[in-house]
Amino acid sequence: MNELNAHYALLLGLNESWEVADVAVDPEGQRVEIQLAHRGGKLVCPKCRGACPQADLAPERTWRYLDLMQFETLLRARVPRSDCKSCGVKTTTVPWAGKHSRFTLLFEAFAIKVIQACHSLKQAANLLRLDWDTAHMIMGRAVERGLVRRSLEEVKYVGVDEKSFLKGQNYVSVLTDLEQGRVFEVVPGRNVESAVELWKSLPDSQRKRVKVVAMDMWQPFIQAAEEMVPKADIVFDKFHISKHLNEAVDKVSRQEHKRLLQTDDDSLKGTRQLWLDAATNLPEPKREEFDTLKKADLKTAKAWALKENFRIFWTYHNT
Repeated sequence: MNELNAHYALLLGLNESWEVADVAVDPEGQRVEIQLAHRGGKLVCPKCRGACPQADLAPERTWRYLDLMQFETLLRARVPRSDCKSCGVKTTTVPWAGKHSRFTLLFEAFAIKVIQACHSLKQAANLLRLDWDTAHMIMGRAVERGLVRRSLEEVKYVGVDEKSFLKGQNYVSVLTDLEQGRVFEVVPGRNVESAVELWKSLPDSQRKRVKVVAMDMWQPFIQAAEEMVPKADIVFDKFHISKHLNEAVDKVSRQEHKRLLQTDDDSLKGTRQLWLDAATNLPEPKREEFDTLKKADLKTAKAWALKENFRIFWTYHNT
C-alpha cells in the first residue's frame, strides 16, 4: 500500500506538505477515492501570507480529479486552518484546487477544453458527467481567472459586432481584441446604451490608446464609438460593405428589369444571380451569356462594374 500511495502522490504532484494516506477503489461504482493528509508544520495565512501555527483541521472536503483509467476519481482531505495573530483562524489553500471549488484545477482546465470543443454547453456537460449548472459554473470560474490575468496595455485595434441567439430578434453586442482574438465584453442588446457599456469595460487610459475600431454600419455602434473613443478611426468591415454594394446592384437590376419589361424587353430575366456572383465564380456555360450582358448598354452593367472596381480597395497599398 505504501508503494501505491507513493504512486498516486507522484501522479497528483503533491508538494512536501501533503501525502496520500489511503486509496479506495470501487470497481462496481467505477470510482477511485484518494485520501490526503497534511503533514503538519507551519502554515501560511491565506489572507496576509504570513507564517503561523495550525489551529485545527476543517471538516472533510471532496474534490473531483481527472478520471483515472475511466474511473471517476475523487480527492478527500481535511484542510488545516491557520491561527494568524492578525487575521484570526483561516482555512488555508490547497495546491490542487481553487478557493471554494469542488474540482481540481486540472479537472477544470480539462473541462474548459471540452467546452471549447463542443457545440453546446449541454454536450460538454454530458461528456464530463456534470449537470449544466456545474459546467456553467466551471466556465464562469475560468472567465474570472482570465480576467485577472488579462493585460490591456497594448490593445490598439478593437472590433464591435452583434450576435443573434435563440429565436427571434435577440441580440448581444461584443467587444473584441482584433490582434489577439480575445473577447473583452458581451452585453445584451445592440443599441447605443449597450455599445457604451461595452466601451466602459475598458479603463479610460486604455480607451485613449485605441487607434482603430472595426464594425458594421450600425448607427448605434458608430455613435457610441464617436462618444467613447473620439480619436480612434472607424473602419467598416469588408463583409458589410460588400453586402451593401451587392444590394445596390440588385436594386438597380430590379428597377431596370421592371422598366425593360414595359417595352417587351426581357434581357435581364433570370440574370439576377449572375450580377451578384463574382465573375470568376461563374460556371463555364454562363460566362458567354454574362460577357454579352456586361457589354450591353444597361444601367445594371454599369452598377456591376462599379461594384467590381471597388475590389481594388481591399488590396490597395499606398506606396
